[in-house]
Amino acid sequence: MAQVKVAFLGLGVMGAPMARHLAAKGHDVVVYNRTAAKAETWVGQNGGRMAPTPRAAAAGREMVFACVGNDDDLREVTLGADGAFASMARGTIFVDHTTASASVARELHSTASQAGIGFLDAPVSGGQAGAENGALTVMVGGDAEPFARAEPVIQSYARAVRLLGGPGSGQLAKMMNQICIAGVVEGLAEAIHFGKAAGLDVAAVIDVISKGAAQSWQMENRYKTMLADKYDFGFAVDWMRKDLGIVLDEARRTGSSLPLTALVDQFYAEVQQLGGGRWDTSSLLARLERTNSRS
Repeated sequence: MAQVKVAFLGLGVMGAPMARHLAAKGHDVVVYNRTAAKAETWVGQNGGRMAPTPRAAAAGREMVFACVGNDDDLREVTLGADGAFASMARGTIFVDHTTASASVARELHSTASQAGIGFLDAPVSGGQAGAENGALTVMVGGDAEPFARAEPVIQSYARAVRLLGGPGSGQLAKMMNQICIAGVVEGLAEAIHFGKAAGLDVAAVIDVISKGAAQSWQMENRYKTMLADKYDFGFAVDWMRKDLGIVLDEARRTGSSLPLTALVDQFYAEVQQLGGGRWDTSSLLARLERTNSRS
């Protein structure tokens, strides 16, 4: 793969390892982070250089990647005098890995296109472990030509990358992903809660049912930590509620009926009330058991 001059905006728990994989593949990486100390630490560990603004980071780069918090953060790093779009040349590509709304993806695609910049909305699934291990699933919306050029670079930290449609399609696909996860985690939490109350050897039961139709990634990777009442192994409840808020907003716009998703979102609100905003999403079991213990 040819080396590419890239910038990476946002060095959180997902962005920092993604940028590291780009550097490890030999790409020339410039990084920007709102907290400059994180960027300085990243450069000290991985090489490359840091920039004081998104505009400075994007200057002279062939591709710019971003993984920030939400729609407002994304607009902040792309638009305005210090935004990346201000210094990106025609024919360059902006790849957004933020989990954001489909509407902001379409908005930024339109703005970028007017400047001759390719824009791909490309949210990811796989969590921090997937980012660290270079094994993310990337759901992409946008145009075919910039995707064809960006895909080999994205593969630096992905095990699966697919263009799913026009602008906003990546974000809509990520919403489907989060809907599925919400239902599966609640089902697993209820099954474990039920099995414990019935006096079963839950670990033995799961060892059996995980070989059949009930099997899921959540079951394989989370049931042991759930049984140990440990909830610091993955995607945080606060982040999941942000994502489900995006899902439910989109559902209202499209007229979709998502009763289970809305219910699980409220269950996560209860987890937050228990002080579990930073617990991982499998903490739905803690809600069941701690609420039950008080009744």
